[in-house]
Amino acid sequence: MPKIIPITDYSRPELDVYARLKEPELLHYYEPDPGLFIAESPNVIDRALTAGYKPVSLLMEPKDIDGAAAGILEKVRKLEAAGEIPSIPVYTAPLDVLTKITGFKLTRGVLAAMQRRTLPDPEHLITTVLKDISKQHFVRIAILENVVNPANVGAIFRSAAALDIDAVFLTPACSDPLYRRAARVSMGTVFQVPWTFTGSCSAQWPDPDFGLFRKFGFKTAAMALTDQSISIDHPDLLAEERLAILLGTEGEGLLPETIRQCDYTVKIPMSHGVDSLNVAAASAVAFWQLAGSVKHHTRSCI
Repeated sequence: MPKIIPITDYSRPELDVYARLKEPELLHYYEPDPGLFIAESPNVIDRALTAGYKPVSLLMEPKDIDGAAAGILEKVRKLEAAGEIPSIPVYTAPLDVLTKITGFKLTRGVLAAMQRRTLPDPEHLITTVLKDISKQHFVRIAILENVVNPANVGAIFRSAAALDIDAVFLTPACSDPLYRRAARVSMGTVFQVPWTFTGSCSAQWPDPDFGLFRKFGFKTAAMALTDQSISIDHPDLLAEERLAILLGTEGEGLLPETIRQCDYTVKIPMSHGVDSLNVAAASAVAFWQLAGSVKHHTRSCI
């Protein structure tokens, strides 16, 4: 059983990851090696463990040891017994104390500090995805451009997992999918959908990465309202075997240069004078029409 440690000293350095370090500091915690992230809620932590992420410590209310966190603790115990991780501490405290430590009320009761992993480079991810789904006729990936709100990133990943997106690529200015809020909003699907960043700085987008996607036969579809936009149900669009769906930042949308370089500019038909949807909502519509419905129809015909 992991070590249960009741919290009596708020200043313990082991609690810095929960109480005092900001997301960018956690990201660079072990620099140059991958850092840490905080997973919140039993569901998110369980999916992270299932995906192979290693916990460093846990923080919870005492009642959760035999309650909401029982399954997580059992998985951790097995990892320890197998020698895959060292014995990790489980810090416990009443809810009011946890609220003081974390700065917010834990509505789902359990936090875990977990080790990040080295992200694959974009070309490696594309080749891996294509190899894994080689028997599948249609391949759909999403590219997020400068989506800075972690809640939107998380919601997009949840839609991507539910609606048959094979991988997600993010430009360097996007919010990190492993930030606490993004992972929580995603319901842990950030650990199920393959993803990576397209480069280390904004200057690397949209070139040369567009060339990388074209190298592997992907046509690009910019979700944007222009005079040249075609409807999301256009037959030419649905017939593409390999399609990259591009979604832009909140408010401004995709960069003009990005739109110019895309093979298609695509709009979602709307009523009542509404000219746009939140990027997370738009992703759900786009993923269903361009991925979920296409792949469902293909499977149904086999």
